[in-house]
Amino acid sequence: MTSGRPDAGLRGNSAQQSTIASRPPLWRELLIGLVIFGIYSIVAGLDWDSRTTAADRHGRQIFHLERVLHLDIERPFNDWLAPHHLLRIAFNYEYAITYVASALLLLVWLYVRRPAMYRWARSSFVVLNLLALICFASFPVAPPRLLPDLGFVDTVRTGHTWGSWGSSLVGHANQLAAMPSLHIAWALWVTVVLACVIGAHWVQVVSAAHVLLTALVIMATANHYLLDAVGGSLLVWVSFSLLGVFQDRPGSSLGVRVPAADSFFLHVESPIAAQHVGGLVMLAGVGPAATSAAEYRDRLREVIQANLYRLPRFRQRLSAPSRWRRARWLTQDELDWDWHVPLFDASGPDGRLGGIEGLHALIAEFESTPLPRDRPLWRFMVVDGVEADQSAAVLVVHHVVADGIGTVAQAMNLLEPQLPDGQLGVTGRPGALRSALGVAVGLGQLATDGGSRHRLPTGGSAGRRFGTVALPLTEVRAVARRHGSRVSDVLLSGVAGALRRVWSAPGEVAEKLRVAVPLMVREPGSSSEGNVTAAVMMDVPLGPLAEPERLADIAGRSRRLHTGTRALASRFVMRTVGQLMPPPLHAWFARTVYGSRFFQAIVSNMPGPNQPFRMAGAPMAAVYPILPLAPRAPLAVGALGWDGMLYVGISADPALVDDADHLGEAIKAVVEELSEASVAGSAAGDAHLTSSGHAG
Repeated sequence: MTSGRPDAGLRGNSAQQSTIASRPPLWRELLIGLVIFGIYSIVAGLDWDSRTTAADRHGRQIFHLERVLHLDIERPFNDWLAPHHLLRIAFNYEYAITYVASALLLLVWLYVRRPAMYRWARSSFVVLNLLALICFASFPVAPPRLLPDLGFVDTVRTGHTWGSWGSSLVGHANQLAAMPSLHIAWALWVTVVLACVIGAHWVQVVSAAHVLLTALVIMATANHYLLDAVGGSLLVWVSFSLLGVFQDRPGSSLGVRVPAADSFFLHVESPIAAQHVGGLVMLAGVGPAATSAAEYRDRLREVIQANLYRLPRFRQRLSAPSRWRRARWLTQDELDWDWHVPLFDASGPDGRLGGIEGLHALIAEFESTPLPRDRPLWRFMVVDGVEADQSAAVLVVHHVVADGIGTVAQAMNLLEPQLPDGQLGVTGRPGALRSALGVAVGLGQLATDGGSRHRLPTGGSAGRRFGTVALPLTEVRAVARRHGSRVSDVLLSGVAGALRRVWSAPGEVAEKLRVAVPLMVREPGSSSEGNVTAAVMMDVPLGPLAEPERLADIAGRSRRLHTGTRALASRFVMRTVGQLMPPPLHAWFARTVYGSRFFQAIVSNMPGPNQPFRMAGAPMAAVYPILPLAPRAPLAVGALGWDGMLYVGISADPALVDDADHLGEAIKAVVEELSEASVAGSAAGDAHLTSSGHAG
């Protein structure tokens, strides 16, 4: 059974893409054009005797090859055109103008009217021209009209066609660029793009006629050989094929290619390191003493079905795996609702309510089991048997679908009241120059960060422990403010201090813990799908320090690391560099950098809404994040600010912590100690000011 709107997921995705698509800055597009023209001018300026000799030789070789293959049809066309003065002038101007005008007009039209398609078309045009310039530089070819011994008439020079190709007005043009024919390549490129954008039969007929006319003109004017036209056609095919490796054509029926930043988490997943994120929602008024969990499960299904058009990835599965091709998102026609929204029971074998311990044990089991990839990668499980008047809902979504804040944003589509889009985890976008400089500086910083020197114990199994703790957000913010730090610094300090307290062998505690701290870099207006975070590595002290000293140390490190340059560089590597890597290289890169070699824990603080919500009619009493462990990194702690509380979810390898709730209580104790220290410090400061006032 699926939603009553069978194409809702697709319509939502298309609407989202059209909303996201925006015109790139005009100055950047003009700069790209100037760079291409500059490279062309450099190639055209490669003028020396040996190069001219080589071009003449290559031209004769192509002509003789055509004669052997009986393809030498240029001479009859040229002989036919030469005596017709007016037609010769018309052909000369067609050769000089129409291929340029048609390509530039198409680009301008796409830029104004079809910005999403423009990016793809522009990229293919750039690839086409760069490949052509490589051919011109490495294999110069003289056109037939510049080889007098072949008997061709130079229609431009004999006809004195002012402003045409080969005349003095465009004397800077590359005269040794016959192979491949850019005239054919540009005309055919226009035809392909128009077919993709419009697709009307009359447009295709007119475009095909333009290509045929261009082919006739280039041969009749003795500017190209027939094989040059073949080379131009192959150039178009190669250009679109190369672009297809890295970028999908908008509206492609092949499915949406999984971006590198998302497929990263497909590569790092293993049977013992499942990579799904999610959340635990405690539901008030659902349980044996209230609304039955089965009834609530049915209501939740209906809510999800009604909102599938907002959740495109909930209707899509991954394509079959391939070593050399990136996975694609394919529409799933039918959803197995019994699997996606099941009902679990946390009660014990004797029928007693499982309580929070039973619920956490069940979540740990969910965490240890990878999601099957033959269906949409999500589950929203209703858990009964927790307390008499309380049940839970557990959402798990594979990391390839979204990062932590993206998962929260997707879940918000199912809640009441609805919030305006784009309120969670967005940041401003730096300017192009600032971004480029930041990436350059950040890459150098990342290169000098080095690996993790100290390792935490791991069990090498899929086993997990899960725990939670809730902290008053006002108290945490007050601690951060009084100690001159951030909420994320307080969370890091709490985790470090808690590990110190619960470690089973204090003498074996490492001096420092390398932690990956995700940072939000999601831009306003971006969709909730995908991974749009970056991460910085931070060494937090685990030694025997007073908690205020530990927090001061962490806050100092945080200020140095949160300049933004590392985040920009990390995002650049994940999104841009990863996209340029072939899939096997990208898989190796992901498995190399993501795990215990570079960090031992993940600690993430995510913003959430500061108001109460209902889900499928039930009040949400608490919301705890669920984060996956990185391979061989035994700890992941996620915190979510929600309705005045900071809800902390803890996932751990049992070799590190056998009772994750115990670690949560230790985090709470550290924060309370910091709060008491800050209050005591504030009181001491007030007393000092008071005594100074009396003395005065």
